[in-house]
Amino acid sequence: MELKEIRNKNKISQQKACSFLRVPLRTYKRYENDVSYKSSYKYFLFCNALEKYQIEAKKKIIKSLNITIAGAGYVGLSLACLLSNNNKVVVTDIDSNKIININNGIVPFKDELIKNYLIRKKIIAEKSQKNVYLESDVVIIATPTNFNKETNQFDTHSIEDVINMILSVNKEAIIVIKSTIPLGYTRYLINKFHYSHIVFSPEFLREGKALYDNLHPSRIIAGYEKSKKDAVMVINLLKNNSLNSNVSTLLMKSEEAEAVKLFSNAFLAMRVSFFNELDTYAETRNIDSNQIIKGVSLDSRIGNFYNNPSFGYGGYCLPKDTAQLANSFLDIPNNNLIRAIVNSNETRKEFIANQIIKKVLSISNKPIEKLVIGVYLLSMKNNSDNFRSSSTIDIIQKLKNKGTKIIIYDPNYASSEKNFDKFINECDYYIANRYEKKLKNIKNKLYTRDLFNRD
Repeated sequence: MELKEIRNKNKISQQKACSFLRVPLRTYKRYENDVSYKSSYKYFLFCNALEKYQIEAKKKIIKSLNITIAGAGYVGLSLACLLSNNNKVVVTDIDSNKIININNGIVPFKDELIKNYLIRKKIIAEKSQKNVYLESDVVIIATPTNFNKETNQFDTHSIEDVINMILSVNKEAIIVIKSTIPLGYTRYLINKFHYSHIVFSPEFLREGKALYDNLHPSRIIAGYEKSKKDAVMVINLLKNNSLNSNVSTLLMKSEEAEAVKLFSNAFLAMRVSFFNELDTYAETRNIDSNQIIKGVSLDSRIGNFYNNPSFGYGGYCLPKDTAQLANSFLDIPNNNLIRAIVNSNETRKEFIANQIIKKVLSISNKPIEKLVIGVYLLSMKNNSDNFRSSSTIDIIQKLKNKGTKIIIYDPNYASSEKNFDKFINECDYYIANRYEKKLKNIKNKLYTRDLFNRD
């Protein structure tokens, strides 16, 4: 393609073209209009450079922003790493130890990409206070919203505390909620604070791979109530800092975006529950659940993924999001499935506890009260240090209620045995939600439903 054709394709004047190529206008005109220059190497270079006009121009219009992130968990800190390459980013938290660790380049949880990032580049972390929001163009709120079983609602007070601090010093910032929230909550915040610049953008991150998932997002969604312009800015901010230029983006109303988050996690919880129920059936009938799962998963509509049986779904997101969604269905007639997911998970944990006792008694002459069961790790999955709402914790409580003594081995859990050999020697039987090779020598006394990580 010739120089003039490339310029016309980009819809720019000769003046803009010569400015972009950093040559005088008379020089540019000579190369565009004089056919004798078309065979020159410089003409070739000009054509190649001008082909990239749109990409380079887009980069130039991305304004560096002052971004403050409230919450230094895996969502907040991964976003801080993502956005700090092109913006001035400060991450805040109420936990002083987290602040000290981050400023020393130490990640307060397990995520190898974030760890490597902090080794190379320092993230500024400050204790949460209103002054950190004074000059913010954008504030991203990623504070925890735990599910309160007494009220059947997310505890959202941390979000409102942050918004109060922001608006006491800054009434210009765009506020982006990344915390998981109840349906209709963004609209509630806008009405409560009489502030229209609030956007909800759900996160779809895996613990242990949070920065990777921000760099390679499956989709970017922003929900708005009043200001569509703010939501567009949020989508562009996240997309332009990711490595996936073809990522799907969706702009929608705030409650629709809130529903996407809750229904996504409810579907994942449903999938976990389905394969756990399949595994319960197979174990009860003494048939191979692995073979059944392989056969079922060969259907392309089902797929061979997210189908490894466990002690039940757990972790930070699935239990609370599914419970919140079930509560949101109280006045909806068709609410059977969502509530059944929650019930299925509880039934699975009860079944697992009973199976463990049954297996132990089959190989031991000791009464239940004399049995010592060793629990290998509380975390929900391999390569994770998070045991919040772990199904294994519920299993432990059920076993204790049946009279057994429990010893936990987990380097990340304070009240546990840290010496693996001592742990092995002190227990009669062992359980593990996820299998690891170091358990190979006790396989004949180990209960796990992990089908895919065994030797």
